[in-house]
Amino acid sequence: MSDKYNQAIANSKVLEDDAAVAAAVKKILDEHFEENNNTEVYKFLFNTIDLTTLKATDSPVSVADFVERVNKFDEEYPMLNNVAAICVYPNFAQVVRTVLDVSRVDIACVSGGFPSSQTFNEVKIAETALAVDNGADEIDIVLNVGNFLDGDYEAVCDEIAEQKAACREARLKVILETGALKTARNIKAASILSMYSGADFLKTSTGKEYPGASLEAAYIMALAIKEYHEATGIKIGFKAAGGVATTADAVKYYTVIKEVLGEEWLTNEYFRLGASRLANNLLGDILGKEIKFF
Repeated sequence: MSDKYNQAIANSKVLEDDAAVAAAVKKILDEHFEENNNTEVYKFLFNTIDLTTLKATDSPVSVADFVERVNKFDEEYPMLNNVAAICVYPNFAQVVRTVLDVSRVDIACVSGGFPSSQTFNEVKIAETALAVDNGADEIDIVLNVGNFLDGDYEAVCDEIAEQKAACREARLKVILETGALKTARNIKAASILSMYSGADFLKTSTGKEYPGASLEAAYIMALAIKEYHEATGIKIGFKAAGGVATTADAVKYYTVIKEVLGEEWLTNEYFRLGASRLANNLLGDILGKEIKFF
């Protein structure tokens, strides 16, 4: 336990017993879900969505059409706040920047060898820098899970720090791929290492190869964010992604974050949901009818 990485993890008091985490999440939802299951919360949650298209079939034309729907939303639903961001592959950042007319919507790009994080570190850094140069406000990278599971924490942290530097003014979200990490202990450790290496956001999952977001992972990440804030004064955001599709799902994540981190985190600066299907479901529940807008 002599190196600084293991020491930071050892110093943390964040819960790492899986059964205790599951029990804590159940208690929060049993006591608080219903009070948050209402239209005003649905409206807030819609404004936290990173509306995402990450398909092999994406093209400049399809991405431009995707962005135009976000522009159109402001015209058709002026009474509602738009989504928080549009999330695309980095080669489409310039397309989004060119087509997007809505100033309150950010441009997010996955980067760093997404979704596996398996490429040369030089390629990861270049990809991130190019995405920012092309207009990205936010960068979503994947923790090097292989190095993490091998215990090579120095390599994990160096990669994050170097990509953070490549972001310049853009915000960095680090995807922990919690479905691959599996245990509360691993998720706790990955959260701590990511924050101390420069993450502005902790994100659960890619939604690709491994199981997506879980409420248990969200709870551990929120506890780690709270502890880090108490130690440093720095607020780190939280993003749930991968399988968050229904309004009830979204309200559950809202409830966990609200109870662990408090009202301070209930803005789209610090709370996000990565989704493609969720937007229509929330919109339908807000307006009381089935809608397929996006």
